Amino acid sequence: MQISSVNDVKIYNLSHGKSLPEWLSDRKKRQLQKQDVDIQRRIELIQDFEMPTVCTSIKVSRDGQFILAAGTYKPRIRCYDTCQLSLKFERCLDSDVVAFDILSDDYSKLVFLHCDRHVEFHSQHGYYYKTRIPKFGRDFAYHYPSCDLFFVGASSEIYRLNLEQGRFLNSLQTDAAEHNVCDINPVHHLFATGTTEGKVECWDPRVRNRVGMLDCALSSVTEGTEVQGLPSVTALKFNGSLTVAAGTSTGQVLLYDLRSSHPLLVKDHYYNLPINSLHFQQQLDLVLSADSKIIKIWNKDSGKMFSSIEPQTNINDVCIYPGSGMLFTANEDPKMNTFYIPALGPAPRWCSFLDNLTEELEESPESTVYDDYKFVTRKDLENLGLSHLVGSSLLRAYMHGFFMDIRLYHKVKTMANPFAYEEYRKDKIRQKIEESRAQRVQVKKLPKVNKELALKLMEEGDDEAELASRKKKGKVIPTILGDDRFQVMFENPDYQVDEQSEEFRLLNPIVSKVGQKRKKKMCLLAQQAAAAPQEEEEPEGRASSEEESSDDDKSWVEEVREQRRLIYEEGRDRRRQDRKQADRDTNLLDQEQNGRGKTSDAAQSTKTGQPRFFQIKAGEEFRSFTDVARKQKLQKASLEDRLKLEEHSGTSNMADTAVGSKQLTFTLKKSEQQRKQQQAEREHHEERRKLRRSAGHLSSERGRGWRGGGRGGGRGRGGGRGRGGGRGRGGGGRGRF
Repeated sequence: MQISSVNDVKIYNLSHGKSLPEWLSDRKKRQLQKQDVDIQRRIELIQDFEMPTVCTSIKVSRDGQFILAAGTYKPRIRCYDTCQLSLKFERCLDSDVVAFDILSDDYSKLVFLHCDRHVEFHSQHGYYYKTRIPKFGRDFAYHYPSCDLFFVGASSEIYRLNLEQGRFLNSLQTDAAEHNVCDINPVHHLFATGTTEGKVECWDPRVRNRVGMLDCALSSVTEGTEVQGLPSVTALKFNGSLTVAAGTSTGQVLLYDLRSSHPLLVKDHYYNLPINSLHFQQQLDLVLSADSKIIKIWNKDSGKMFSSIEPQTNINDVCIYPGSGMLFTANEDPKMNTFYIPALGPAPRWCSFLDNLTEELEESPESTVYDDYKFVTRKDLENLGLSHLVGSSLLRAYMHGFFMDIRLYHKVKTMANPFAYEEYRKDKIRQKIEESRAQRVQVKKLPKVNKELALKLMEEGDDEAELASRKKKGKVIPTILGDDRFQVMFENPDYQVDEQSEEFRLLNPIVSKVGQKRKKKMCLLAQQAAAAPQEEEEPEGRASSEEESSDDDKSWVEEVREQRRLIYEEGRDRRRQDRKQADRDTNLLDQEQNGRGKTSDAAQSTKTGQPRFFQIKAGEEFRSFTDVARKQKLQKASLEDRLKLEEHSGTSNMADTAVGSKQLTFTLKKSEQQRKQQQAEREHHEERRKLRRSAGHLSSERGRGWRGGGRGGGRGRGGGRGRGGGRGRGGGGRGRF
């Protein structure tokens, strides 16, 4: 048994604890009960109160003696007898049960709606009859005065099956596309159904006409509700003759008076999950609403929370035992939970011992010997100078420390630290001074890092605070400066914003425009909140906001283009300066290397008249006027010519300005095998060029003057297939003279 308390309401989970496997023999179960303490302490109200896999729905008969539960897998129905506190019978079915109902006071008459459109009737001995409805059903209700079964489901029609005549009657045609749930008022027998469009249609079974409609989808949308789709009605329950509760697929419960189309109360579960069960508790005027996650118990008049139950597994159905504080839940788990809440009512007659058990647990605990003792550790004893008392009767060992008399503790504490009161008094005075200082005008200090950003955030925070103060229910949004998560950004120099970087300069126009729009919007809201001017209709055509937005877009686009142009010019100037500096460094290095031997070499060079030679170190590039002229010529050439020249020279250049204007120049080196192959190809071409014979010495006068002759031998211009002999045009056969 597990005890929890929500809003000072104690909830006892009687199903908590270990469960024994079904395949164990009775002898093994008895042995485990003797050995395992957790199994001994558990409370098993009803023996084998569980399903093989999942329980889908659970109900209690009207006489309160039988509890019936439907589950899977395999599909089955189980009946438990509360007089015997055990399983009475179990019947397996052909398909899963969507909904079932008990028509009699006991288990002798049962109706099951299956997922394959079958409606199955069971009597006391077992299966009795099976029929089928035209469309897939989702719920049904039984009308006792006329013995009619109303089936709703994936159709706009409500099917009626009369159990007295044993035949289907004319269906009720509705305006809805599909129906989810239905219920019949127990007082005046008004039939109501919940649709997928979020409406509740009420019908009079006597005249088979619709008498009213409630729009729950529109009424469920309140202030602060997030609408993600059209709410549909997933649960419906009558209370008395005038009150009806409807649960939606978005997690709201609406209480209606049938005489009004507006809800009396709207209760939100705040889980955005469909409501699958609704029940009323008559003694305390409470409503129990459940979704797949939680069961909430609240007052039907005020909506005030009474208590809540949150099981470990998802909830499929909830059933309250009549006239008591016990309720059962069908879960996505083999075990069916049993909860007992003494505040809702007494325990059922068949388990009245629960009242005595809970009363003993709720009694106030008696004062023990440790109530007047203080727990201290070894370190505390050393600080107080009482280490020598370890092992004496003044200290009682417990866990990682000791218990000592509270009077002795206070006495020793006063002797060990006589100035404790003075320190306490100084702390109190310091707190009072700090509280009085907080009421003064606070001077805002800018941080050392990102001062401009901090100043901007302070200004925006002041504007938002001023706007929120003008509103009645305005809430001040915390700023980044007051958030500890962003504190490092204003303390660590690594987070300093570089306003001269290319990324910042390209992004700053957009950010500044967004900030200007935000300031304009805040000023407009402040004016509206202060003056509350009347709204004026704009003329036809494009709105003024669209014109302003288009102008703003053009302005920041122009600013971005201007920044790109400036960045390009700065990069070009920087590269030009780098080239000049490189040339200057090269000339200075040459002068330093050759300055030492200048005097001796000058005499020899004047005598002999020979030119002087200068040596350049490896890795250095000599720049001359011819090199500059060649580069200027290349810049004027087309892209195709430059690429061909680079491929011919074996040098490739790569430039990328998107990541900081980086440039890479490299030379493609060829392997030894490629060089040998190219050399062999060149030698082969030279050899073929020497061996090739010219055809200029051949005379063409004979072939051109005399058309009867051939043009060669074989397949050439003479015999064979030529125009001379054979098939030629002159020599014979097909020749022509």
